[in-house]
Amino acid sequence: MLNFTFHNPTKIVFGTESIAKLNKLIPAQARVLILYGGASAQKNGTLDEVKAALGQRLVQEFGGIEANPTYETLMRAVEQVRTEKLDFLLAVGGGSVIDGTKFVAAAVPFVGDPWTILSAGAKIESAVPLASVLTLPATGSEMNNGSVITRKETKAKLAFMNPHVFPQFSILDPTKTYTLPPQQIANGVVDAFVHIVEQYLTYPVGGMVQDRFAEGLLQTLVEIGPKVLAEPENYENRANLMWVATLALNGLIGAGVPQDWATHMIGHELTAQHGIDHARTLAIVLPSLLNVQRADKRAKLLQYAERVWQIREGDEAQRIDAAIRQTAEFFESLGVPTRLSAYGIGREAIDTLVSQLEAHGMKALGEHQNITPEVSRRILEGAL
Repeated sequence: MLNFTFHNPTKIVFGTESIAKLNKLIPAQARVLILYGGASAQKNGTLDEVKAALGQRLVQEFGGIEANPTYETLMRAVEQVRTEKLDFLLAVGGGSVIDGTKFVAAAVPFVGDPWTILSAGAKIESAVPLASVLTLPATGSEMNNGSVITRKETKAKLAFMNPHVFPQFSILDPTKTYTLPPQQIANGVVDAFVHIVEQYLTYPVGGMVQDRFAEGLLQTLVEIGPKVLAEPENYENRANLMWVATLALNGLIGAGVPQDWATHMIGHELTAQHGIDHARTLAIVLPSLLNVQRADKRAKLLQYAERVWQIREGDEAQRIDAAIRQTAEFFESLGVPTRLSAYGIGREAIDTLVSQLEAHGMKALGEHQNITPEVSRRILEGAL
């Protein structure tokens, strides 16, 4: 097992009627900005419930954060916080809203061009305190310090991580997921699945605890994936999905083991160039990446085949083929396509995607840093 330091300061408040606890979780004198996405938070009553729980505090709102939060939109929120002297940010929504709120939190006190936080890894000295009320289980952003932001002007989708933007707490009420569209729930299952795979399907380092934990999370998603779509108000299934998605990317299963993340980096370019949902880009890229990288990932692919999919028959190549095939079939069973052609994207789009990877410095991806632009091209070609 590799050396590691693990620290996660985010408090999780899980269960029904937990939004009411906001009154005790946020300082009484806080000047709060609620950030959210579209109209769903208003229509399903979550926004009103949040405001009621905040009581007599000064509360302002900022809506319209996109499914892929944009720098242009978020900078308007930054200006509002600065102008109104607000001092606590509360994200109400899914990973995109929480990611956007993290950027706002870092950008408000930042001296200089906030875009350099993303484009140049500029140092973040402080951030406005933030928390979240999660309504869409998918990204794990509610319990980590990462954020991915898109700049419309340049079609750049970039990430940053910083300990100052861990949410102080996150409220997870599974009942808030009941009214979500099936596509969003399916995306959440895929997103969580690929987050786990990116930290698990690399090469062995004797991380027995991390491996078994990751395999258990993957098996849970395989078991409940169809059920969360078929039974939208089954509390047990929705609760398990919400908790798996959080545990998939809170740093625990990735501590002390190598990580990949090439699927995400390639997927980001598909979102930036073609507007495909983030999770759906992952479903497109992952099966092809596993096939192209099968030699490097051989030992863990065989372990994945046996422990997650119970594949024990056939030679090594056949077992690896079957594991990759079953991964793609699982995504497809959720209504999530695994081919570029399903989105009308052909071979002619690949040059631009590879060029954008190069422009964003994504020239040595994967756990071995050996996924060059040419290897990324092969992965994209394999996903046609």
